[in-house]
Order: sequence, then C-alpha cells, then structure tokens
Amino acid sequence: MSARRRRPGVTALAVLAPVLVWLVADPLLGHRLWIADGEQELDIGVVPVAFVALLASLSGWGLLAALERSGVRRARVIWTGAAGAVLAVSFLPLAGNGMDGGTRVSLALMHLAVAAVLIPGLGGRSSVAGAGR
Repeated sequence: MSARRRRPGVTALAVLAPVLVWLVADPLLGHRLWIADGEQELDIGVVPVAFVALLASLSGWGLLAALERSGVRRARVIWTGAAGAVLAVSFLPLAGNGMDGGTRVSLALMHLAVAAVLIPGLGGRSSVAGAGR
C-alpha cells in the first residue's frame, strides 16, 4: 500500500490509541484524570485527548510530507529522529507537580501509544519503489 493511502488510516489509529488508554483509565478503571493548575483542577476528558493526538498526528504527517517534497535525502530517517525527540520532550511536563501517579502513568501511556502508531506507520517504508529517498 502506498504512503498516500496508508497515512490517513495511520492518523486515525494514532487518534484512537490514546482514546483507548483514556477509556481504560477513566471510565473502566474509574481513575479520574486531572491536572492541577494553581487553584484549579483541570479534568482530562476524551475530547482533549483525541484533539491533541490529532494535532500531533497531522503535524507529524505534515513535517514528513514537507521533507519528502523538498527532496531531502533520507527524509524518513530525519523525520524519525525528530519524532523521537518530540516524544522525549513530551514527557517533560509529566515530571512536574500537579498530577497524581495514575494520571502521570496514563498520560505517559497515551504519549507512547501515539508514538507507537505514528513512528512506524508514517515513517515506515512504502511499497512504492524509491519513495521518500
């Protein structure tokens, strides 16, 4: 399957993956996900989870497409390195205060779920010979 046909499905799966983590953590296990912001507690609901995953997926797809279209050699290798760096940086807020351990673990699993779908799904080899080189 060509990258052009595969990437929308990968993007949809990358949105679904953290939503499934949220469904297990919040409604199924009954752990309310929240972040304290000063005096206020912010609930982490399914809509923001899906929205952030969609934003990350479309951003990753856009960067990869831009690298490929610009003729950058080894565009997928560069993109994979950038995706790994973004994943690492995404964990930094989880080291701070303002959330309990269950929320911290759930958010980490959501970040990993998105990356586990996007990195091999978008950056993987296309069946079209020479694509992305």
